[in-house]
Amino acid sequence: MVFSSILNRAFTASAITTAVVFAPLLTSVAQAETLTGAGASFPAPLYQRYAQQMRKAGLTMNYQACGSSCGIRQTIQETVDFGGSDAAMTNTEMSKVNRGVILVPTAGGAVSVVYNLPGVNNLKLSRQVLPGIFSGQITKWNDPKIKKDNPGVNLPNSTIRSVVRADGSGTTFIFTNHLSNISGYFKGRIGTSKKPKWIKSTLRSKGNSGVAATVKQTPGAIGYVTQAYAKENNLKTALVQNSSGQFVAPTLQAANDALSSVQFPSNYRVFVGDSSKGYPIVGLTWMMVYKKYPTPAKAQAVKNMVKWVLTEGQKYNAQLNYTRIPSSVANQVIQTVNSNVK
Repeated sequence: MVFSSILNRAFTASAITTAVVFAPLLTSVAQAETLTGAGASFPAPLYQRYAQQMRKAGLTMNYQACGSSCGIRQTIQETVDFGGSDAAMTNTEMSKVNRGVILVPTAGGAVSVVYNLPGVNNLKLSRQVLPGIFSGQITKWNDPKIKKDNPGVNLPNSTIRSVVRADGSGTTFIFTNHLSNISGYFKGRIGTSKKPKWIKSTLRSKGNSGVAATVKQTPGAIGYVTQAYAKENNLKTALVQNSSGQFVAPTLQAANDALSSVQFPSNYRVFVGDSSKGYPIVGLTWMMVYKKYPTPAKAQAVKNMVKWVLTEGQKYNAQLNYTRIPSSVANQVIQTVNSNVK
């Protein structure tokens, strides 16, 4: 009984000591700023990983994938702490942000052309065929133009079901920007846009996840998603022809090769329409942060987030098939944010 009494007193003292030791920590956590963001689905898997890892550093970030157009709209309407977009904001869009805005490049990656053709692997799509499919010029899988680049492949005499994004999408911007660069017909009929006027026969799904699911469920379908979604859903990806004539798979190395010569201007807004090296359908994604925040604590939290993403966070990019932002550019962006975010 004496031993039990001593043990109880020791446990009580220990519990009190533990409460005292952890009280400041709990208070700190309670006072930590939570940053909310919304926008592009292209980087959503990466931003989810960022959020998980940032919590270990005492940073809290929530991100909702609703499409690049949504991210830009919410940034302008000031309903988020930061937005996300795969299509860099235009000057007109940036002028509508009353609190000012800075484009923060966070990652790059390939937009994969995914398809559902049982028995057909390593499908090759030329610079003539790919825009022809999505502009309605090529409608059958056994079209002579497709057969020419895929000798010996048993292509079915079936209708091509093209699948596109229903929402305003930076992934769509990257995809249509490439097709517009290599096809005058596509540029004139469809054009480069986050939400273009597709031909009526297209199937439409929301988000990268929606397009991936529709392609997976529809025999004869072809669509476009980020490489991360293609890999996650075990979808077949086509080899796409670059301007050097090579048919290239959407690997991380091929995306890095294509982006290796990109020069970032002072506003960090760049567009990659075509490439002679690596995989030709690539793009960047940006966080859009304000120059002015309602409190110093919120502004500091944003600075901390940007610094973490462009330093510690970059090591997670390759794990999820995204390219890194060059360290020299990342350092410049961090300086821009630290100097201008108030």
